[in-house]
Amino acid sequence: MSGASSNPIKVLVIDDSNTIRRSAEIFLRQAGFEVILADDGFDALAKISDHQPQVIFVDIMMPRLDGYQTCALIKQNPLLKSTPVIMLSSKDGVFDRARGRLAGSDRYLTKPFTREALIDAVNEYAKAPTVSPEPIS
Repeated sequence: MSGASSNPIKVLVIDDSNTIRRSAEIFLRQAGFEVILADDGFDALAKISDHQPQVIFVDIMMPRLDGYQTCALIKQNPLLKSTPVIMLSSKDGVFDRARGRLAGSDRYLTKPFTREALIDAVNEYAKAPTVSPEPIS
């Protein structure tokens, strides 16, 4: 992993789907990022204070606390409001994107996402040196 610094970028992935969490984790770890996983908004809020991620991916459709609510809570916290939150959704409607913006999201990715889309989003928003997506050999 050339290009990975001694302090890798921390990325939090919040999704109630184990499959989505695992694929995001694999893509991001291969690119040299440190990955923290949460299966819902409540789990994520505890992990955010413990790990202080530089970029947060959050699924919109989750039980208990959905992605809009989770994003709004993150953005309302003065210590976290500058942390980029990227919404993940299988819905790609104008209404869904607008609602994500109203909740404070910085970007919207449609599922299924590609490895490149995830890495590009982290590189765009993380405050650290960029990592170029290398082909999987």
